[in-house]
Amino acid sequence: MELKYVGAKPSVSQHGVNFDQTKPDKYTFLNAAVELLEALSLANSANKSIVLSEVEGTTCSSAELIDMLKKHCTNLESVFASREEKTNALIEKYEKNIEENKNLVADEKRAWLGNIKIMRDYYLQYITNESAYDCALEALADKIDTDHIEDITFHVGRNYGLVLSHLIPVLSDHKHPCDATMTFEDIDGEVFGKLNMNRHSSK
Repeated sequence: MELKYVGAKPSVSQHGVNFDQTKPDKYTFLNAAVELLEALSLANSANKSIVLSEVEGTTCSSAELIDMLKKHCTNLESVFASREEKTNALIEKYEKNIEENKNLVADEKRAWLGNIKIMRDYYLQYITNESAYDCALEALADKIDTDHIEDITFHVGRNYGLVLSHLIPVLSDHKHPCDATMTFEDIDGEVFGKLNMNRHSSK
């Protein structure tokens, strides 16, 4: 089991392999995600407004990332265990689409299927990284929910803003949904972001 950078999601055809830059490797955001998890776990749980401007960024190794995820994600092992199944399902879907494509001749189908086979290990690592990142986002949502955090202020940098923006749809689908929004402000030449959970007080 390993987490490592593999690159954007591959787009395979009968002509070769391209990479969809609109679907980056989630490994890019894992480091920031575990740093945010650690920072929230160290914050005073009585404080509903969290300021993370002092987060110190460090680059974790693959082993360190896994250790940090195990610390915060209760279902990490089951998530990782499903990566082969997810990869096989994705490849089977692609293969079925190719076989049913009436616009392709036999040689084109053969070339396309061959390119998918070549990329299997790449797909597996891409899905592994994506699964780990999804697990981290769920853990962040759980922490915010459990501690009833109302807002998080953070210094923009090292992908913190991107990770928290990815967290917004996770929060909206959480067991206790909240309609989170993000704003940004320039303070003395430095940009700070704020994730507001927009919780409504119950009457």
